[in-house]
Amino acid sequence: MRKIIIAIDGFSSCGKSTMAKDLAKEIGYIYVDTGAMYRAVTLYALRNGLFDSDGTIRARELEKQMPRINISFKFNQQTGRPDTYLNNEPVEQEIRSLKVSNHVSPIAALPFVRKALVARQQQMGREKGIVMDGRDIGTTVFPDAELKVFVTASAEVRARRRFDELNAKGMPADFDDILKNVEERDYIDSHREISPLRKAGDAIELDNSHMTIAEQKAWLMEQYQEKMRE
Repeated sequence: MRKIIIAIDGFSSCGKSTMAKDLAKEIGYIYVDTGAMYRAVTLYALRNGLFDSDGTIRARELEKQMPRINISFKFNQQTGRPDTYLNNEPVEQEIRSLKVSNHVSPIAALPFVRKALVARQQQMGREKGIVMDGRDIGTTVFPDAELKVFVTASAEVRARRRFDELNAKGMPADFDDILKNVEERDYIDSHREISPLRKAGDAIELDNSHMTIAEQKAWLMEQYQEKMRE
């Protein structure tokens, strides 16, 4: 059976990673969470003092250190999903913290960060048979992807999902802080100069504000099966 590239883009906390992971597992494809890659770079910058007290990034220093940042994914037998590793250290939980969320969009807007990570992502998808989610997969990373999906939901719904997710993991969370973070990230992601978040012209849009995870999963599988019948 032929293999294709599946690009899933959308706003933060809209459930695209859950959909993408589940589909990849179901059809035996490799799953790559590009958002986790930008979060890993952000965590590295936070740990290494590359943010000034006012939140400004020490971009020149970060650019010099980019070759030292190794991001990889390893399958977690317990969860059945891949975990993110930063320089061979598991950081899956740490990169999901609100602190990282509050700093990731400015990091992701840096041209040299995007260039480095996009090159790595394109390398990963060279053999096809991949499901990749992010902000610019269908527009920049794989503009020729056979199946493109753009996922959206209201900011309030997305903030509630993020709040519930953090609570379930036993991580401290404040709904108003999360909603503010979601709205700020939407603005930065949509207005950045390099690869802004936008729907590709040939992407199928899904507003999942009022859908269950099971309904989203079924919808995405239907899109995949329809594409494979073409």
